[in-house]
Amino acid sequence: MVAAAALLVKSGERLVSNGKYEIVMHIQFTSTANEDGAALIVFSAQDLVLSEAAQRVDDASGGALRKAARAARFAGDLGKVVELLGIAGTEAQKVLLVGTGPQGRGNPAGFERIGAVIAGKLSRSGSTRTLVDMRGARDLGLDVSEAAARLATGLKLRGYAFDQYRTKMPEQQKVSLTDVEIVGAGDDAAPRFEILGAVADGVAFTKDLVSEPANVLYPESFVERVRALNIPGLKIEALDEAQMREAGMNAFLGVSQGSEREARMLVMEWDGTNGSADVETVFVGKGVTFDSGGISIKPGAGMEDMKWDMGGAGAVTGAMVALAKRKAKARIVGICGLTENMPDGKAQRPGDVVTSMSGQTIEVINTDAEGRLVLCDAMWWAQETYKPKRIIDLATLTGAMIISLGHHHAGVFSNDDDLAEKLIAAGAASGDKLWRLPVGEEYDKQIDSPIADMKNVGGRDAGSITAAQFLKRFVKDGVEWAHIDIAGMAWSSKPGALFDKGATGYGVRLLDEYVRSIYEG
Repeated sequence: MVAAAALLVKSGERLVSNGKYEIVMHIQFTSTANEDGAALIVFSAQDLVLSEAAQRVDDASGGALRKAARAARFAGDLGKVVELLGIAGTEAQKVLLVGTGPQGRGNPAGFERIGAVIAGKLSRSGSTRTLVDMRGARDLGLDVSEAAARLATGLKLRGYAFDQYRTKMPEQQKVSLTDVEIVGAGDDAAPRFEILGAVADGVAFTKDLVSEPANVLYPESFVERVRALNIPGLKIEALDEAQMREAGMNAFLGVSQGSEREARMLVMEWDGTNGSADVETVFVGKGVTFDSGGISIKPGAGMEDMKWDMGGAGAVTGAMVALAKRKAKARIVGICGLTENMPDGKAQRPGDVVTSMSGQTIEVINTDAEGRLVLCDAMWWAQETYKPKRIIDLATLTGAMIISLGHHHAGVFSNDDDLAEKLIAAGAASGDKLWRLPVGEEYDKQIDSPIADMKNVGGRDAGSITAAQFLKRFVKDGVEWAHIDIAGMAWSSKPGALFDKGATGYGVRLLDEYVRSIYEG
């Protein structure tokens, strides 16, 4: 089975859900250019300032490249493309002239976008090989090695495809591009891409998890998928229901009791400090592998989308994969609360009262507000076990977040201004953007219960805020905490700059950038 999914820095294969392996795209940096049969990529800054490689093509073709650009009203704007087939003077199958924007004003994000544009154009085009010629790309605004590494990262991110269940896909729709050669990038491009590519591998793994159907990905198989990666230094353990029951995680287990699939709590630890540092930061992810709503069942239309209600756990897992693969100089723990939320004769009912691991009691008003019940016990266990300085949780928690921020930002809530500001800065740097919303005592009355310490919903008003306020009650004094609601960001119904429609991989680059800035800056 051949498909371009997760792209790797080195040759290899990628494990897919059915236990088979897929061939992956190979990206390499070379010093020689063999155009024969390749799709050739050359560049132009704004105002048709051609790179040396582009100028050579134009000269060899008798000016055909400039003529085509002018006919297409191409001016070299960032990510714009002119494509020529069978152009004279070159042995390339086709030539793509790609815009790099204003001279001297390039940036890493811009070159990632350029790589993504190339992937979008060529992945399913019939071309099997592309040659990216960066020789003589003029006045980029950053050094050519960084530009090339970022371009390769964009190619890798946008080149992801999840095709393994499409057995009758027409040949012309299949991913064809398997080899990418980048020439003229300098000696530093490959080591830079090795680090960036490791993060992109984490993003791809998150996309795999989020894309899988719930009959394939459930709590036990989620854990086994992570174990199967066998990444050196990434410690994996999982608590089963008996262990969680012994710990008193009755809020978490109340969600799982209607499912035939047993819950699991996945614990991942990466220590890039050789034991010299304590665990200061713990990531916690909501991992509801399918959310029917439970007894408070969701409408049937669109319920199939609830396979990605584990997007927070997917992001945390992908981030831990990224940190381990790039050997981050930090000690980080990632915890994922994994369960299904199903209706059954044994399922939790509206009106039930459960006692969380913290000892606080919760009146369950709506069984479809289940993510906070999973997170509150996972967060408390993390604090009891690791005594961390801070906890950052990610969850596809509320539909109200989509109403508030749409699909452009995730919402961040925090009890610490400095933590919130650093996360927002990491979001801006990584492209996983955040917008801060408030928490405060004035919202507490909405979740106060007449018969228990709290109830799990606070009504329609400020739904995302009251969900965050609920979680805040499970943060111990002195612990910095941030809650990131990614409900509008984990999945997209249309392509984005660095992803195709479907799973976006949101959160992996955000968490990686946060670790980089705090521990490795």
